[in-house]
Amino acid sequence: MKKQFFLPLILFVAIIAYSSCKQSKKEQATDALASHIDSTVKAGDDFFLYANGKWFRQNPIPPSEQSNGIWQLIQDTINTQIRHVCQSSAALKDASKGSNKQKIGDFFYTGMDSISLNKKGISDLKSDFDMIDGIKDINGIIKIASYIHTVAGSPLFQLYAGQDDKISSKIAVVIYQGGLSLPDRNFYFDTDSRTVDIRKKFMTHLENMFGIMGYNTEKAKSASKGLMSLETAIARTSRKREDTRDPWLNYNKVTFKQLSILAPEIDWNIFMAGMGLHNVDSVIVGQPEFLKSLNGYLKSYSIEEWKDYLKYHLVKNLSAYMDDKTYLEYFNFYSATLRGVKEPKPRWKRVVQQTDGALGELIGQVYVNEYLPKGTKEKLIEIGNVIKSIFAERIKALDWMSSATKEKALNKLSSVIMKVGYPDKWKDLSAMQIDRSSYVKNVMNANKWETNYMISKYGKPVDRTEWGMEPQTYNAYYNPSNNEICIPGCNIIVPGYEGKMADDALLYSIIGTTFGHEITHGFDDQGSKYNALGNLQNWWTKDDSIKFYTKTKMIVKQFSNYIAVDSLHINGELTQGENIADLGGTIMAYEAFRKTDQFKNNTIIAGLNPSQRFFLGYALAWMVNERPEAVANQVKSNEHSPAKFRVNGPLSNMPEFYQAFGVKKGDALWVPDDQIVKIW
Repeated sequence: MKKQFFLPLILFVAIIAYSSCKQSKKEQATDALASHIDSTVKAGDDFFLYANGKWFRQNPIPPSEQSNGIWQLIQDTINTQIRHVCQSSAALKDASKGSNKQKIGDFFYTGMDSISLNKKGISDLKSDFDMIDGIKDINGIIKIASYIHTVAGSPLFQLYAGQDDKISSKIAVVIYQGGLSLPDRNFYFDTDSRTVDIRKKFMTHLENMFGIMGYNTEKAKSASKGLMSLETAIARTSRKREDTRDPWLNYNKVTFKQLSILAPEIDWNIFMAGMGLHNVDSVIVGQPEFLKSLNGYLKSYSIEEWKDYLKYHLVKNLSAYMDDKTYLEYFNFYSATLRGVKEPKPRWKRVVQQTDGALGELIGQVYVNEYLPKGTKEKLIEIGNVIKSIFAERIKALDWMSSATKEKALNKLSSVIMKVGYPDKWKDLSAMQIDRSSYVKNVMNANKWETNYMISKYGKPVDRTEWGMEPQTYNAYYNPSNNEICIPGCNIIVPGYEGKMADDALLYSIIGTTFGHEITHGFDDQGSKYNALGNLQNWWTKDDSIKFYTKTKMIVKQFSNYIAVDSLHINGELTQGENIADLGGTIMAYEAFRKTDQFKNNTIIAGLNPSQRFFLGYALAWMVNERPEAVANQVKSNEHSPAKFRVNGPLSNMPEFYQAFGVKKGDALWVPDDQIVKIW
């Protein structure tokens, strides 16, 4: 799954055939692709910078952002539209209680009321602190941890109700490792100077946060040391992120009684009841050794240390919704230190994003009616169907897959559900309580509604029509348990085409590759383990599996050789699924584009032939300039490669790219034929 700043307007995208006559210099200067080219960079050495370098020079990263580029620009457009929805709702004097606009307006109003927020400080959490201070034993820790799970985060571990990987028609309770404050376990152990500095600043941040909670200097230092010791222990017994990618190894179903034996210090009846779960007969445990170790830490660390841990996790996850002092302390570590951001976003942007995050289903209904152009869903379905047909052609032509596996692969592909544009039915948020008394309480109520909504699914049939994103979310996903892809409507935005339509090269290089990427996830190192019904099952022949994983090892090796920042290499194991999807998606989209009139007629636009426009369009789709701190953080904690390598990596495996830009031996992106990754 996957997108951030270019003043785009949402356009109704249609296929337009352009004249093949040579464009004027004026047209080349204003074309969204030609105008970004940095001619000082050789295309065959760094296509990412060749395609986007001029725009990067003209548009430095704003102090309030960790990056700048297409995602940021598109998100800015969406945020501006959502801001109008929020402001108009907040201005209503007669919005009926419980209505969509009442909830949107009140939520936004409390977030924008900085005077009240600064007067209150963190006082709205007093009753929560009192509960934590009242903890007397391990059962008390479990009870409060369960409460925090419902309103503010996931201390100790992650727990959710979701589809059973082996029985996709059923909802199971799943427990996964978690409970850390730093982005990933390696932040607690790596010895490079950047990570060591982050740990030092984290300790300072902890002391400051405990000070905000009312601890004196000595107690704040002691609490910080205790929390760091506790979380380091939790991190030490957590699996590496790349080791959590294999769904077989991370599927361990146990009975409720066996769960109690695995971690007897945790009264699971207390925890489940606090989450609203009852009559749980079995649980899927991702990492049993993690729970076993956590069970020991509940005894080896004192009640006071656990109280400090719970207080910090509560405040950390709610810091952005209280006074400026608390927010800035959170920002200075989690944004400035970890991502290199120089200053906070304007308040309206922060509040708009949080309102959208909490009330996205309500805002989505307004967004679809007022901002999404008619025909969006139909156009997305059209492009998606073309990509699916291309993928089918590629599967049939594979020389490494047997007929038996091809048949199952084609069945799975034909069964892929495409959720595009916007849902046909919306979630009922009537039970969510929102008013103008407290911003942080509104956020907690929204979190509680989300938790209750998730938990309520347990024991009920799976609703395969449900969406996991809103139409205004510039992102997409593949869900292996449903064998579905979701492409929200705002993905139809094509930047740089205000007042006119984008050509097919852009449609397929941006939207087509998104479809291809998500469909390919059904056949990457993880998705390939699920069958057409979404069940975890080995549907490959043994020989086909060996050949497939031989090919995936090549892409792991390719990306592991890339240095993202300083001397930090990309983790090829961790990122392989996304890298496979990027490569597959780009190949599928290019093949689909070859069937258009623009390609067949060799239509020249702004001096660029169809293939050149397609590959430049793909680079535009990842036109993201990131701060080095953000890149380093991403490499250590995220399964997606940095934007630069999501362009240069896949294209270096495409001979069509070589031909379009004259890439030859000696160029940095040139790869010998026997090293080119060929999967789909």
